[in-house]
Amino acid sequence: MEQLVESLNIDLEQERKDILKKYRRLLRTAKPFLKDNDAKLIKKAFYTSVDAHKDMRRRSGEPYIYHPLAVAQIVVEEIGLGTTGIVAALLHDVVEDTDMGIDDIERLFGKKVAKIIDGLTKISGRFEYGSSQQAENFRKMLLTLSDDVRVILVKLADRLHNMRTLDSMPRDKQLKIASETIFIYAPLAHRLGLYSIKSELEELYLKYTEPQEYRAIARKLRETKNLRDRFISKFMEPIAQDLESAGLNFILKGRPKSIYSIWNKMRKQNKPFEEIYDLFAIRIVLESPPESDREKAICWQAYSIVTDHYKPNPDRLKDFLSTPRANGYQSLHSTVMSKSGQWVEVQIRTSRMDEIAEKGYAAHWKYKGNDTKVKGNIEQWITQVRETLENGFGDKTAAIEFLDEFRSNLFNEEVFVFTPKGELKVLQAGSTALDFAFDIHSEVGAHCMAAKVGGILVPISYVLNNGDQIEIITSSKQKPNEDWLRIVVTSKARARIKDFLKEENRRYETDGRQFVEKKLKILGMEATAEVMNQLRAFFECKTTTDFFYRIGKGYIPIDDLKRFKRDRDAKDKKAAENGAGSNAAPATGTDGKALTKYLKQIHGDRADSDTLLIGDDMDKIDYKLAQCCNPIAGDDVFGFVTINEGIKIHRTTCPNAAELMSKHGNRIIKAKWSGKDEAFLAGLYLSGTDRVGLVNDVTRIISNELHINMRGLTIDTKDGVFNGDIKLYVQDTRHLDILINKLEQVEGVYNVQRFDTNLSEK
Repeated sequence: MEQLVESLNIDLEQERKDILKKYRRLLRTAKPFLKDNDAKLIKKAFYTSVDAHKDMRRRSGEPYIYHPLAVAQIVVEEIGLGTTGIVAALLHDVVEDTDMGIDDIERLFGKKVAKIIDGLTKISGRFEYGSSQQAENFRKMLLTLSDDVRVILVKLADRLHNMRTLDSMPRDKQLKIASETIFIYAPLAHRLGLYSIKSELEELYLKYTEPQEYRAIARKLRETKNLRDRFISKFMEPIAQDLESAGLNFILKGRPKSIYSIWNKMRKQNKPFEEIYDLFAIRIVLESPPESDREKAICWQAYSIVTDHYKPNPDRLKDFLSTPRANGYQSLHSTVMSKSGQWVEVQIRTSRMDEIAEKGYAAHWKYKGNDTKVKGNIEQWITQVRETLENGFGDKTAAIEFLDEFRSNLFNEEVFVFTPKGELKVLQAGSTALDFAFDIHSEVGAHCMAAKVGGILVPISYVLNNGDQIEIITSSKQKPNEDWLRIVVTSKARARIKDFLKEENRRYETDGRQFVEKKLKILGMEATAEVMNQLRAFFECKTTTDFFYRIGKGYIPIDDLKRFKRDRDAKDKKAAENGAGSNAAPATGTDGKALTKYLKQIHGDRADSDTLLIGDDMDKIDYKLAQCCNPIAGDDVFGFVTINEGIKIHRTTCPNAAELMSKHGNRIIKAKWSGKDEAFLAGLYLSGTDRVGLVNDVTRIISNELHINMRGLTIDTKDGVFNGDIKLYVQDTRHLDILINKLEQVEGVYNVQRFDTNLSEK
């Protein structure tokens, strides 16, 4: 430790002053919340954390205590938690990183704090094949959420600070942490109504995964700032005058959309920055006594004033005043046409609604005396999480399945429907009549035959629309079947259907397991957990239970296990040919650590010895380019260790990257291109206005000017507009960029974009 301090030339006295300065700032921010002995308790937690982390430093070289202090500051300043949250934030890493145990925390700080810390402490030890430490840790944290939502709020603060300080981490760690953030934590922040934190997490994700695009959009936003400010000022002027004349107290805010949301829109709409028109939103925040009868009235009054000056888009009015989102968000949204012909989004809300929109769940405690409806929506969601935990996700092997189920609950949009008696029900967007039936009661769902919407008979697969009034038709003879799992989207319905099927399926699972064990014995193979998981992956089943069920049902013929053995033997033979003993490549299905160790062995003392070299290492390690994203030389990539198919190389921007890194971080390895000349299959999408000779001009550039081989060309024209797909072989991303630039200059071509799917040779 002393050597590290000397090598980094650290001023310990200055660090002590900085630590105390941060601590005093924390106390000043928390002062309005503090009661009785709260300050003493925070002081005790601070000194306990300082002592526990005294010999620890972050990767940046800073004292580790800076991190818990920063997390506590976020907890109080940006989320709005009180003393228990601050104490838990200061101590959140103590049990995981030091000798102090949960019992010690409970003795010093009480049961509530101990429970939160326990939920935040990662599980250590080895995990079985097919399980995921990341998924299991998340599931453990969610178990605590059922009792105390502060465990998630502290975790979000922890994740936010980690993302803010990601610069000091190596590139592969940056990608893993950023992917986990966008996959789980940003949607979770959204679900709890923490919009500012959600937006920052998304921005930071983009900053580290797509740095060039992030910087390009940020630069364009800076360049257009003055123009945007003038537009906003001119747009707001007549509205402000009328609001003042009406005697309303208000604040007008004009803000650009987040870089992430602009990037997302550019990607989804296939448009450049210049063609994304709704780059900013106007917010009108009105002063009103909290939960007074006037709150909704003044919002609608302000809406009337806005539409006196600007024509609204009737399809873009969203009333979250009467029907708040499940996370408690209330606001009135409208999109109006400005005098310059530009669409502008206007959000209208009161100061109470604005605070809840920014601080989410934590802000409810400030208004909890009257705010039962809004708070109740979030409590209802937490109840759903509790039900998901309690239904079929008890063992560790189910952690990944639980993670999928939980993510389906983090929906952004809801659908508002009514029972025959007029009771409002809020369900996940995309919910069906069968989801609605299970939401009413498990028995109603289990016996659901059909439904009536507006008096018209519809099937159980009918997708609900806002305002539908639904009557469920049941039959005592009806019972759930497996197809129902493809119809429903809500976790409650899925859990209930699985419960009904479980008893019937158990017999098939038992039979299937016995058949498999008997067949493996005949084939001379041992029925280990590793082999079972390889079988699961080989036959593309989600879980080993699902695999046994399919065998028991006869969906997978038992003799097909011979194919698995042949495939496995062939891979073992290839591995044996490539090396033996300590120099042999690790077996298929191993984790990333074993492969990284092997790479260091074969690469020696090189600086990048822990990295798979694509092109050079083919004769030593079995890998393939993933068909989901079709990487080409020059793309930023990583390796993913599959169960049965060796290593697959994915782009860091692959649609599946966030999920792979979030669920299976232990199976990710570093990879880069070796620089060997090779041809890679790539796809380009073109669109524009049709003319005679267009195809000839496009093919001339590809074949004659750049000497690129094409594998396929499809052009479709309709009413003077063309859309085309080209599949071709390129050397690397630079080669592809040159081609894209040349094609964009062809007369009539308006858009040229790389696409990743359906490029396989199959």
